[in-house]
Amino acid sequence: MAGQVFLITGSSGMARATAILAGQAGNIVFVVGMSESQCNELAVELPKSAYLVGDLRDEVTAEQAVSSCLQRFGKVDAVFNAAGMSGRKFGDGPIHECSLAGWQETMDANTRPAFLVSRAAVRYWLSAQRGGVILNMGSVLACHPEPRHFATHAYAASKGAIISMSRAMASYYAPYGIRVNVIAPGLVKTPMTTRAQSDSQIQKFIAHKQPLARGMLDATDVAQVALFLLTDQSKHLTGQVVKIDGGWAISS
Repeated sequence: MAGQVFLITGSSGMARATAILAGQAGNIVFVVGMSESQCNELAVELPKSAYLVGDLRDEVTAEQAVSSCLQRFGKVDAVFNAAGMSGRKFGDGPIHECSLAGWQETMDANTRPAFLVSRAAVRYWLSAQRGGVILNMGSVLACHPEPRHFATHAYAASKGAIISMSRAMASYYAPYGIRVNVIAPGLVKTPMTTRAQSDSQIQKFIAHKQPLARGMLDATDVAQVALFLLTDQSKHLTGQVVKIDGGWAISS
C-alpha cells in the first residue's frame, strides 16, 4: 500500500534495503540511524524521506524519533525496528567465554532500541485511538543455533528476547488494532556479516545450510518480506515469527 509513513531504525543493510523498497512503492520513510552519512545518502535517494541521527539506546532519542516523525509527516503507520549489532567485538561468544561487556553491549544494542521505540509508537497509537504495525528484527539463531560458526550466545539471547517481547505485545495490543511481528533472517550480506563474507569455510557451509539461496541472502530478499509485513497486505498477521533463511532451519 502506497502513501504510508514508515519509521525505520537503522540506515544500512536490511534497514536500508527496506527503506528503499518502501520509498519506491510510494511510501514515506523516516529513518533513524547513528551514521549521518548513511542517513543522508538515503535521504538523497528517497526524496520523500527524512531522518534523525542518534543512538536509540537513549530513551530521549527513541521518543524523539517518534515525535519528530509525527511533526514532519503527521502520522506513523508502521515501525520497523531493524537497528542492532553483533557483539563479537565486545566479547560475545560461547557462554563460558562471553565477557560481561559482550553480554551487556549485545543485549543493550539489540533489545533496548526495539523496546523504547515500540513503547513510544504504541503510546502514540493508543492516544490517537488508531492501529499500527511493528516489525521487529529477530534472527534464525534465536531458535535454530549453529555451534560451529556462529556461537554468539548473547546475540542469540537478545534475539530470543525480541521474539518473546513481540509475541507478548501482539497478544496484548491486538484488540487495539496494533499488530506486532518478527522476521528471523538467516545469514544475509550486510555490513554486519563482513567476517562471514570473507571466510571461505563459512561460505562453503552457508551454501549447504541455505540451499535455496545457495549461499548468503541479499538484503533485498529480506526487505521484500519486511515490506509485506509492514503493510495491510498482512493485515491479519500478528504474533508471527517469519523465517527468511533460505532453508537454514530445515537443513542440517
